Amino acid sequence: MNDKVSTNLGNIQKTLVLPLWGRVVETKKPKPLLIDKTAVQIIQKIDYDFAEIEKSLSVISQLGWIARSYHVDSMTRLFIQKHPTATIVNIGCGLDTTFDRIDNGRILWYDLDLPDVIALRKKLIPANERRILIEDSFLHRDWMAQVKNKEHVLLIAAGVLYYFEEQQLKKIFAHLLDVFPEGEILFDASSPTGINMANRMVIKASGMDEKSFLKWGIKDAKILESWDSRIKLLNQYAMFHNLKNNFSFKGKIMAWMSDMLKIQYMVHLKFFKTITASRRSARAEVT
Repeated sequence: MNDKVSTNLGNIQKTLVLPLWGRVVETKKPKPLLIDKTAVQIIQKIDYDFAEIEKSLSVISQLGWIARSYHVDSMTRLFIQKHPTATIVNIGCGLDTTFDRIDNGRILWYDLDLPDVIALRKKLIPANERRILIEDSFLHRDWMAQVKNKEHVLLIAAGVLYYFEEQQLKKIFAHLLDVFPEGEILFDASSPTGINMANRMVIKASGMDEKSFLKWGIKDAKILESWDSRIKLLNQYAMFHNLKNNFSFKGKIMAWMSDMLKIQYMVHLKFFKTITASRRSARAEVT
């Protein structure tokens, strides 16, 4: 009798198993960049055939998922050091387990995703009074009302924004600026070239169809400041920045090519209440 949990998910939601598998592979390495014991437990519980992933996906794909998790962990820890009672919203959480790795015992954490994903999470990752589940689409404004504390908010969107059209993102960012006027958002982005390569080498290679394809890519995150004057780019850096020394020779070459083509890079934005405040901050950083 099979007691494993079924993963009956939509086309885009199916991609949540990819980074989960990547973290398990990394955890089992002799010298891992990241250890995710919760991911190991989850993968043993779900009914999913990972044979196609193991056979088809490249080394750089797995390294990319780990690098993203590494950067998200690092930046979230820094934010929590500044704000020990911070509110973190994990957008498109999938089966992400960042909370288990960085929790300081005081933060308030929200996991946001579509109903089928949240239903799966409930079976695998228990919620509690500081780890709250929200069933909704990122594109809806309603979910924002469920976030109790609007101060010291960090929004995380790991492997998420690629799946939306630019006009959809501009609209939801306008809502985020209104509701979380002094918040920050951390996410990974890709150049258009990277989007095309990811669809061909990762999504299709893992046996998923075109309904799971990535859509949004930008060459330079600085352009996001043109979406709204209240947005300030704090930082953008290559996905494998400062991590290549930990890779094999083959991994180093592939990571260097990935960074050069901006197949993946990290973006950190700050929101401001007013245009004036945003411009004042920009001038302060220059002087």
